[in-house]
Amino acid sequence: MALLRVGHGAQRHVKRVWDGFINFAARDNVLEVALGLIIAQAFTKVVTSFVSDIALPIVSLLPFLNKNMDQKFSVLSKGPNFTEPEGYNTVEQARDDGALILAYGMFIENIVNFLGVSLTLYAVAQLYMSISHQRIIKPTRRCKYCRKYISVKALRCVNCSTWQDGREDLPGEEAPVDDDES
Repeated sequence: MALLRVGHGAQRHVKRVWDGFINFAARDNVLEVALGLIIAQAFTKVVTSFVSDIALPIVSLLPFLNKNMDQKFSVLSKGPNFTEPEGYNTVEQARDDGALILAYGMFIENIVNFLGVSLTLYAVAQLYMSISHQRIIKPTRRCKYCRKYISVKALRCVNCSTWQDGREDLPGEEAPVDDDES
């Protein structure tokens, strides 16, 4: 009998946890974020593949680059099996030998990947804004008092609450202005 009561209590507990999970996971914003992350991951794979499989091999055809970009490296500290005339042919060979290397080719490839993803996402956002007429990229400027970014349309700064039209300035005084206006 006691085992039956424990079973019913566990069943109620599992049902309560499951219902709580469904209420959490089925909310609109959670589903939107999950869908956005899945699409972003697939999008990143496509751009990474474009950069790695199409763009960088074309760049590697340049006369001063005689290898794929991801195989460009410098040996900082030689491993025990390093031979002077041949050296290391690949990054993996150098790492397997215990050499300390500077893999600048992979770094350049990652920078190109980042720029590719960033510029493509910006282009998609611009296209979305032109089709839907919704602003998702909002222009900003710096507050002339606290120098934090605020909306171009803001009348008051959300950070320091000063008026942006200068009405709080004393007569004859001007607001502080930096040379790096943006």
